Amino acid sequence: MIFKRFSFLILGILLIASISCKTNKKENKPLDQPNIILIIADDVSWNDIGPYGNPHIRTPNLDQLAKDGMLFNEAFLTTSSCSPSRTSIISGLYPHNTDAEQLSWPLPQEKKTFVKELKNAGYWTGLAGKYHLGNAVKDDFDVLLEMQWKDAPIGLDRKLVGDGSGCDDWIKLLQNRPKDKPFFAWLASFDAHRPFYKGISDNPHNPENVIIPPYMPNTAKVKEDFALYYDEIARMDDYIGKVVSEIEHQGLTENTMIVFIADNGRAFPRDKTTLYDGGIKTPWIVKWPAKVKAETSCNSLVSAIDIAPTFMKVAGLEPIPDFEGKDFTPLLNEPKLKIHDEIYAEDHFHDYEDYTRAVRTKQYKYVKNYYDDLPDTPSADIVRGRSWQNMLTQKETGTLNTAQLKCFKNPRDKEELFDIVADPYELHNLALDSKYNRVLNDMRHKLATFRRTTNDILPSERTPDDFYRETGLPTKYRIRPRPSKAEYMKARAENRVLVNPEFKE
Repeated sequence: MIFKRFSFLILGILLIASISCKTNKKENKPLDQPNIILIIADDVSWNDIGPYGNPHIRTPNLDQLAKDGMLFNEAFLTTSSCSPSRTSIISGLYPHNTDAEQLSWPLPQEKKTFVKELKNAGYWTGLAGKYHLGNAVKDDFDVLLEMQWKDAPIGLDRKLVGDGSGCDDWIKLLQNRPKDKPFFAWLASFDAHRPFYKGISDNPHNPENVIIPPYMPNTAKVKEDFALYYDEIARMDDYIGKVVSEIEHQGLTENTMIVFIADNGRAFPRDKTTLYDGGIKTPWIVKWPAKVKAETSCNSLVSAIDIAPTFMKVAGLEPIPDFEGKDFTPLLNEPKLKIHDEIYAEDHFHDYEDYTRAVRTKQYKYVKNYYDDLPDTPSADIVRGRSWQNMLTQKETGTLNTAQLKCFKNPRDKEELFDIVADPYELHNLALDSKYNRVLNDMRHKLATFRRTTNDILPSERTPDDFYRETGLPTKYRIRPRPSKAEYMKARAENRVLVNPEFKE
């Protein structure tokens, strides 16, 4: 009898120990999940960093990041506008389905985000730097260290608290996180957003060494502007090096996935706010030593719409059905695989009204300008900048060529077709060339199908410009913080126009 009781006691202890071990294993499982860091540059084109072949820009840390991981050569954004690009990334939706498709429209509460899904699954989530997503999403982050302005939000040439990069709190975020959870960090630079200031670098780039695309004049003012833009990229690169070093210091390098992208292309004419590659093609680097071989590259098409489902997969979760992108993790092992035949991009109101759509395959780009009566005016900060002001002077003296005059063309071409392989700068519109009728009709069909299946509908009314196209100065319609899409729609239904009550001419 005593032996039986002793046996039952031993069995009970073993059972409790077994349950305890399983419980502890389950509780500690999140520690085995990868950490994820998303680094987002502001207004940086893919070919303005060293890994993509620019020999004059100083980006040693991005160069090393690419050497340590995989470089994506055909990566694209869903739009070329700051906040719509970010809300698209976080929600996994094309901009027209976010209800935040216009600049500074906040993402509505009902939209799901991959960050919230990670948080619900046990990840610690944090953001440092540029936010630009709206109040409803703030609670998706356990910690939000949003960059702060020195002056009023309505100011035109604003400066930030800190060194102006927007990256000041990146390392603080990584150091102060809880150490008993896997983490997701959204690190968003303000570099290289305009305005550009002289003196931010102890070793400024030489204007004579910058690379000017052929759709811009190669003048002293433009080269000076590009050199200052390069300086901001270099400052951001330095912070990226600090992030990598901090992860190494914490002993997390092997199982931390670092993804570097930009929100849209460089803030220069015919780049940002356009659907040319200068606006929507993005740098895209993935470092993850546990899963990604060093010094590899991928030439398959990927889109920012793919980030949300991918991060959920990496975390061991099933992507939510709302997401419109595809998981790109298979490319990390087999970069020759194909997950997209084409990518789609869209342009909406950004300071100025616009409505444009694009389809891009590996060889061709089709652009449809629905508001072809409006010129392709760049964003207001570009209008106030050195390059555009110099282009205005050059226009008056008649020294701009056809490609450089394209931003001023009114009306625009209703349709544009480019052979990207033969014409990477998209200078020659093939839409009127009968030799390309088959390609043109195929691309038209792709766009029509996309718009139908994603419920992409032309608005019934246009949005008034927030700035004057001639000067880049505010109009009475510029309101900050900007009301939501729902508030705009309500005002329209009531035949009201939203204006800034404090506006003065």
